Amino acid sequence: QVQLVESGGGLVQAGDSLRLSCAASGGTISNYPMGWFRQAPGKEREFVAAISQSGSRTNYVDSVKGRFTISRDNAKNTVYLQMNSLKFEDTAVYYCGADRAPRGAAADFGYWGQGTQVTVSS
Repeated sequence: QVQLVESGGGLVQAGDSLRLSCAASGGTISNYPMGWFRQAPGKEREFVAAISQSGSRTNYVDSVKGRFTISRDNAKNTVYLQMNSLKFEDTAVYYCGADRAPRGAAADFGYWGQGTQVTVSS
């Protein structure tokens, strides 16, 4: 029932920064761990970052550690992905999703948004 809308993507140069937003409606994101994924042309969807319901825990794919920061503002029903020191390899469509799995079970991200394009020139 949750609808997610990603925004904030764009065309930037390597080394630049972007802040992606994922706004939710139809549900409260505080009920879910949230995650960001990306899909580059010709590649499968890749996990990027996830954040616990309270925001106290985060996880990142190794390739973005130290550069990307996932955060959430449950009061605003929004999740963010701050992307610094962007590289050409970060070029992809970025999606956010909610982890619908029960606690202790494998993650089951869903309620995907439409995605936002991030293009980094080399």
